[in-house]
Amino acid sequence: TPRKSVDRDAVINAVRTAESADCQVVTAAIIGHKADLAFMALGRDVPSLRRLQSDLQAAGLAIVDSYLSITEVSEYATGLPEHMLHDRLYPQLPPEGKPAFCFYPMSKRREAHANWYATPYDDRREMMMEHGKSGRAFAGKILQLVTGSTGLDDYEWGVTLFGINLEVIKDVVYTLRYDQGSALYGEFGTFYVGYLAELDDLF
Repeated sequence: TPRKSVDRDAVINAVRTAESADCQVVTAAIIGHKADLAFMALGRDVPSLRRLQSDLQAAGLAIVDSYLSITEVSEYATGLPEHMLHDRLYPQLPPEGKPAFCFYPMSKRREAHANWYATPYDDRREMMMEHGKSGRAFAGKILQLVTGSTGLDDYEWGVTLFGINLEVIKDVVYTLRYDQGSALYGEFGTFYVGYLAELDDLF
């Protein structure tokens, strides 16, 4: 959240420093009053990511929320082509032609009537296959990145969506919630929604 004392040049320098350390930094303008700006940083060098966090705060930005996760290949993704597995582990962001941005965390329930982790693997895999089939109906309109955060943050996954517009983001989330894997087992955190913007435009 910007304060009156935000140092615009220091924010830009913080991002450029991270990028020079081989980090990808995606910047977005958030719609609504949960936050004003979002910085999504990806990199293999954890100290560089931590430095970005510190530098943004030192530039005058107040951190209202944060989330830590890592890129991964799901246990249900066995058999996918090598290039698809590579794209999940080493995504190149942001994608062209998809300026709408959405991030939310999620977990699977562990309740008596719906315990994902007490459900047999084959049943879980079938539900995830259904989930993937529903998502493929939005091919070309949405790029989804699911990152793992079990033991790293409050939820088990972070979900980032890049879409051609906000309407298609709404449609894909609405559609996927009817899949059994989400309807019975999904728990969702706060949604942050906006649009991608270059640093110069964020201010």
